[in-house]
Amino acid sequence: MACIVCGNTQVAGLAGWHATCPACHYESAALNVTINAHNGPAVDEAEREAGLKALRLENFRTIVAWARRHVTAGRPRLLDVGSAHGWFLETAQGQFDVLGVEPDAVVGGRAAARGLPVRSGYFPDVLQDGERFDVIVFNDVIEHIPDIRSALEACHARLDAGGILILNLPNSRGFFYRLSKLIARLGWRAPFERLWQKDLPSPHVHYFNSHNLEQLVKGQGFDVAEAAELPALRAKGLLERLRCAGNVPVLSLYVQYVAIMCAIPVLRMFPSDIIVGVFKKKAAS
Repeated sequence: MACIVCGNTQVAGLAGWHATCPACHYESAALNVTINAHNGPAVDEAEREAGLKALRLENFRTIVAWARRHVTAGRPRLLDVGSAHGWFLETAQGQFDVLGVEPDAVVGGRAAARGLPVRSGYFPDVLQDGERFDVIVFNDVIEHIPDIRSALEACHARLDAGGILILNLPNSRGFFYRLSKLIARLGWRAPFERLWQKDLPSPHVHYFNSHNLEQLVKGQGFDVAEAAELPALRAKGLLERLRCAGNVPVLSLYVQYVAIMCAIPVLRMFPSDIIVGVFKKKAAS
């Protein structure tokens, strides 16, 4: 199958569902998305919240500051695609007129019940005709969307002139992802499968690095405004984060936990597992 970034033929990867592009190093997964179907192992949302919230809030404050730096006029309108628990909406609502879209009816319903402006459904289908934004943000979401080109096209159509698209996503050059691939080649696939979120309702179907991500997005009518890395781990909440999938054997869980805790002090020497791209909509020619 052809690479969605550069068009070259992908080759088999580390599993029957995994493929890579030898030219641009984009990686893909033939994994099924089953949001709202409740098939497979359940995600423990309480554990997930405890494991992710501290890290996410810190990173979200940074992303909001970047968005505000690139969009300065008045009170801009911001769309958070895949708004989940609503943490980013809460972080941004002091500086933006915010709206969230969340396909998981249960998770989105809980955020809406807290008074947050969240619509249940898929982007861009749940948007009103002519509804447009100054900023569109995908926080750990774009890598889950099979038809990513259509999603980017919809972003371009829904952004006002000079609007900003922000993509916050995993990095295929990150320390832990590359380590998981090395371990998978040695016969232990659990960490590799965990990073792809295999068997969960919304697995990753893409893995990018900053270069092939920029190549893809620039081809959809955007210019690169900023690129950076964000911290991927904090000790606080780590065990809950590993445990939230509910299908990790206890021994494997604690081996991963101990290994990661030991690695945290030296992680700053290596590329982070989170990248952020800020892209500006090109002016019409």
